[in-house]
Amino acid sequence: MLQTAPQVINSDHEIDKHSALALTELKGADIFELFASASRVREKSRGNKVDLCSIINAKSGACPEDCSFCAQSAHNRSDANVYQLLDKDNILEAALSAKDHGVRRFCIVTSGRKPSIRELDTICDYISELRRHDLLPCATLGMLDLEQLKQLKESGLNRYHHNLETSEAFFSEICTTHTYKDKIKTIEAARSLGLSVCSGGIFGLGESWEDRIEMAFALKNAGVDSVPINFFTPIKGTPLGEREALSPMEALKIIAVYRHILPDREIRICGGRPGTLRDLNSHIFLAGADGLLLGNYLTTQGRNPEDDLHMIKDLGLEI
Repeated sequence: MLQTAPQVINSDHEIDKHSALALTELKGADIFELFASASRVREKSRGNKVDLCSIINAKSGACPEDCSFCAQSAHNRSDANVYQLLDKDNILEAALSAKDHGVRRFCIVTSGRKPSIRELDTICDYISELRRHDLLPCATLGMLDLEQLKQLKESGLNRYHHNLETSEAFFSEICTTHTYKDKIKTIEAARSLGLSVCSGGIFGLGESWEDRIEMAFALKNAGVDSVPINFFTPIKGTPLGEREALSPMEALKIIAVYRHILPDREIRICGGRPGTLRDLNSHIFLAGADGLLLGNYLTTQGRNPEDDLHMIKDLGLEI
C-alpha cells in the first residue's frame, strides 16, 4: 500500500519503493521526525548495541578496474600509495590494536580484481591467525568465485564484503571494467556458502534518490546482513575529484531512509564520515545506524577511535 511520509514514520509496517521515495522529500523540521522514527526502528529491531569493525588496506593501488571514485585505480592519477600484500606482522599489529578498542570484526582489504593464487593462500593464513586471536575475520578481495570463497571460509572467514556501490541503472556511469551483475554473482556465491555478507555503496557520486532507493531494495533482496554506507570524498586525480561532497543533512537522511527500508539489517557507517558529517557525527545513531567502521579508511583518514568510543558511550549505547 502506498503510504505518505507521515504515515511511514508513524507505522511499524515495511515500506515499498514509492513510500521510501516519499521519505526523501521531507524537508525542514520534518526531517527530524524522520530521524526519530528511524531511531525507534533501530531500537526495536537492533537494540542499543553498536557493532564495530576496522579495516586494513593490505594491498594498495595499481588496480586495473576503472572505478571513477577510487584513488587506487591505475586509470586515475591520484597520490595513493602503491604496495604489495603486507606481511602477517603488519596485519596482526593492526588487528590487535583494533581489538584493544573493542573491535571484533577485522577486515583485510586488497586492491585489484581479485588476488593471485599465492596471495589468496597467504590471506587464508592471515584469517586463521585472526581467528586464533578471537576476532571475526572479514575480507574484501574483489570478485571471487565459489571455490575461492570456500577456501576462505575453510580458513575461518566469517564475513565477505563486496559493495554494489550504487544502483544497477547508474553503475555504468562509475565503472566500465566490470558489471553490476558481476557483483551480484559474487554476493550470491558467498551467501550460498553460508558466509555473512556485507554490501552497500558510496553516496554522492551523482546518483539520484531513485538510484539510492533501488540499491537499498537490491540489498534487501540479496539478503545481505550488513549494509555499509560510505560518503563520497573528492580525491584529486580521479574523474570525480572536483565533485562536492554531500551535505551533512542529506547524508543523515540517507541513513534514516535506509533504516526504514532495511529495519533488521546492520546499517554501518564507514568511509567519508568525518568530512561529510563534521560536527553531526553523533547524529548517525539518532538517524538509525547501529554499526561503525572505527579508525582509518583505505586511502583517507578516519576519526580518532577514542573520540568515537566516547561518542557511543555519551549516547547511552553499548559496543
